Amino acid sequence: MKLKLALGAAAIAAFSAGAANAAGHSITVVSWGGAYTKSQVEAYHKPWIAKTGKQIVSEDYNGGMAEVKAQVEAGNVTWDLVDVEMSDAVRGCDEGLLEPIDHSALPAAPDGTAAVDDFIAGSLPECAVANIVWSTIFAYDTSKTKGVVGLNDFFDLAKFPGKRGLRKNPKANLEMALIADGVPTAEVYDVLSTPEGVDRAFAKLDTIKDQVVFWEAGAQPPQLLADGEVVMTTAYNGRIFNAAAGEGKPFAVNWDGQILDFDLWVIPKGAPNKEAALDFLAFSTDTQRLADQASWISYGPARKSSGPLVGLFNDGKTEMAPHMPTAATNLETALVNNFEFWADNQDELNERFNAWLAN
Repeated sequence: MKLKLALGAAAIAAFSAGAANAAGHSITVVSWGGAYTKSQVEAYHKPWIAKTGKQIVSEDYNGGMAEVKAQVEAGNVTWDLVDVEMSDAVRGCDEGLLEPIDHSALPAAPDGTAAVDDFIAGSLPECAVANIVWSTIFAYDTSKTKGVVGLNDFFDLAKFPGKRGLRKNPKANLEMALIADGVPTAEVYDVLSTPEGVDRAFAKLDTIKDQVVFWEAGAQPPQLLADGEVVMTTAYNGRIFNAAAGEGKPFAVNWDGQILDFDLWVIPKGAPNKEAALDFLAFSTDTQRLADQASWISYGPARKSSGPLVGLFNDGKTEMAPHMPTAATNLETALVNNFEFWADNQDELNERFNAWLAN
């Protein structure tokens, strides 16, 4: 069941999203849950609620356009703002599922630089506004696993016996499989664009398939490590950071072959509270709010002007900069997700991946 929370300025109370929206005093904001949604609640939701007097109904989902598409096609849209991956933002816009956004209406940087020049290049597609740069990495428990060097070790069951955690989705898995199989990062999507390249990626995944535990929600990988169910797992970098810095878990991120991506806000076509959603979108992606979020989770702000404002984790002692996917040392073997490739090939590769799971 989806988690629905009404976040008030003074209290948190459960109530019906439909009734709240009908009254015009609320917007429904959909994101990925766990430590990530908490970072948004602290940096975006609470200040906006205090500023406007409106409330926010917060719902969790596991990504993709399926639920947005179902709502739009049924003419019964209940979501006002959704946090999505770049390929879904592009695809949803192309399919007419999302509202176009006027980027010129976004707030300028503190020095007056227009928003369209302040956001990282490529982070403002037609129907979306980016908020973070994040990555898929792999992680392990340092108290149990020693000597991990790079992505090759994730696929080496002889050297590191034990279960592996993988997201139940072809995205990132196929790229990381090819990198581990020796494909240079600059050539990954060229290889993956061929039938032989897809076969090669799945063949590499076959080498660990019998030892894989699949996860869907971002909160699962840290829990799999904590419970000892896996020796290593792919994960969203911020979730592992939160478990380590926020909860004291002995977890380490290995940045070798990390897959960089954006997360972005989109507004479903026909959203019931579009104007309020646009106001929240602009507020939550200003320079200060994006910098504030980075004090709660190690995802890089999508605005250049936010970078210098990023300081300590909310524990008051941990410097956030070295834990960002965009830190220079973490970028050495990084691959930037090719959102156009996934927008064009997601359905076909999902089908292939699901067939692979079933065999």
